[in-house]
Amino acid sequence: MKRYLFLFGFLFLALFSCNSNYTPKPKGYFNITFPEHQYQLFNQQGYPYTFEYPVYANIVKDSAYFDADPDNPYWINIDYPSFNAKIYLSYKTIGGKSMYKVKTENGYKDSSSINTFDNLRNDAYKITFKHTTKASSIEDSAFVTPQGYGGVFFRVGGNAATGKQFFITDTTKHFLRGALYFNDTPNEDSLNIVYDFIGEDMQHMINTVKWK
Repeated sequence: MKRYLFLFGFLFLALFSCNSNYTPKPKGYFNITFPEHQYQLFNQQGYPYTFEYPVYANIVKDSAYFDADPDNPYWINIDYPSFNAKIYLSYKTIGGKSMYKVKTENGYKDSSSINTFDNLRNDAYKITFKHTTKASSIEDSAFVTPQGYGGVFFRVGGNAATGKQFFITDTTKHFLRGALYFNDTPNEDSLNIVYDFIGEDMQHMINTVKWK
């Protein structure tokens, strides 16, 4: 008798669960409160450029490059501690020299090259398009700033490590490249709104760049 009661109860629960309505919980993300866009001037003595950057970000020297390569003393990062993100800025003088490592059968050796405008521009494209394997799209758009400087802004779609990059130059002396990275696993769905917010800061920075 107990066996029949157990079987009846099991069938009742099975039928009830099959007829019940189930609504899956939608996938959600953290609510992000964005500050108002406000800017301050970066104009440190000795640096060959100035620009405006957000008051809610910090300027930090890129020690990973500065300590290892004294040819690049003007490489800095714009750090967004509240978003766990950084805009990496690298500067090179057109006509100057760059040191780099060349892989050989006996290991790596030091080498150097002249920073022509064509070389720097081509390198900027190569670095951006290295993300092709993860990117769903890469769009490049040329721009001219209010000061008359030209450059290219790259928008990288998908779950690539970086979503926005750019370079700005006067083609004769100064070449500045920027790349936005998050210190987190790339997820376009959750980071898209933050990309757009910081993207406005990048556009403002580009439009306020001045060479010394």
